[in-house]
Amino acid sequence: MDIILRATVIFWSIYVLVRMLGKRELAQLTPFELIVLVATGDLVQQGVTHNDFSLTAAVLAVTTFAFWASVLSWLTYLSPRLESVLDGDPTVIVRDGAFIPENMRATRVTTSEVESEMRLAGIGSVAEVQWGTVEAKGRLSFITRGSDEQQGARDEDQVVA
Repeated sequence: MDIILRATVIFWSIYVLVRMLGKRELAQLTPFELIVLVATGDLVQQGVTHNDFSLTAAVLAVTTFAFWASVLSWLTYLSPRLESVLDGDPTVIVRDGAFIPENMRATRVTTSEVESEMRLAGIGSVAEVQWGTVEAKGRLSFITRGSDEQQGARDEDQVVA
């Protein structure tokens, strides 16, 4: 029972810590952040099992983590309000071709990171972006100015037909 309680406390501690660290995808981690993540895994193991290296301790710890992860998943699926609280909301970082510095600071995303993601999305300039968003899961997404005009043209074509 001690391991289940320890795993529960560690799970929620990690959850709060990850929420405080901000939105980032695994692919966006720096090498140092990846090393810290791996080291955290070892520290968690020591804190959860408290030098109990038995198979039973490992199964209990992993099962407890999986249980809480599935509880969070179901809660966010069942309740949009809880989804917003537990996963966070998207943050607009580019609007009408201009960066929003205070939102970028809040999400700890740099201009060079945004420009890199724009290039990967085939966008040559921030001026082409109608909306740029850091999604709740950490991914950057963009809607270009042309996509609104194209959608409007498609809508007009459907009305004429």
